[in-house]
Order: sequence, then structure tokens, then C-alpha cells
Amino acid sequence: MNKNDIKLIIVILVIVGILILIINLNKKEGDTVEVYYKDDLVLSADLSINNTYTVEGLLGNVVIEVKDKKVRVVKENSPKNICSKEGYISDSTKPLICLPNKVVIKIVQSSDMDGVVY
Repeated sequence: MNKNDIKLIIVILVIVGILILIINLNKKEGDTVEVYYKDDLVLSADLSINNTYTVEGLLGNVVIEVKDKKVRVVKENSPKNICSKEGYISDSTKPLICLPNKVVIKIVQSSDMDGVVY
């Protein structure tokens, strides 16, 4: 390894560190879970209340569990059950997307606004 290789490695590590810092600073702890079916909001629930919800998906019912301010898909009907294998999400950076069922689960802050219509 020569000096240029070491400099390149240091530059790459600094860039990766900055990207990780930016992602972690943009991470929002939400207080509401929103469930969409075919782009339509079908469920909005408080994350502080532990409960189980069932929403209808394209291939059947999708069972969603809210527990300890986290949410996961417990049961769903799809060929590979990938959505139910994802586990819990607890922040707004990673939604749960169940493509075969056309269901999207997001954690949002109740004060988040997409826009204002007059």
C-alpha cells in the first residue's frame, strides 16, 4: 500500500461517516402508524397503544401488531411472506412495504404535513 491508497481509504471512510451521521440525524421518532392500501389511507393508529389491527390486502388480510412504539406485520398472505419476516420498525426511515398485498406501513409524526390546501 502506498500513500495514495491510504489517502483514498481515509477519504472513503470520512464520506461514509458523514452519510451515516446525516441518516441518523434525519431519523424521526414517530408517534403514529399509517397503513395504506393502494395509496388510500385505511388505518391510522397511535404507537403508544399496544394493539393488533387487521386490514384487507389484495391477497387477503394483513395482521399488524403495534407494541412498545414499534410496528410489524404478524401475518399476511403472499407467496414468500417477506413482509412478515421483516420484523419491527420504530422510526420513519424504513417503511414496511408488502407489494403482493399492495399495503404500505409508515411511522409518522402526527404533526407531519404533506401540504396545505386553501
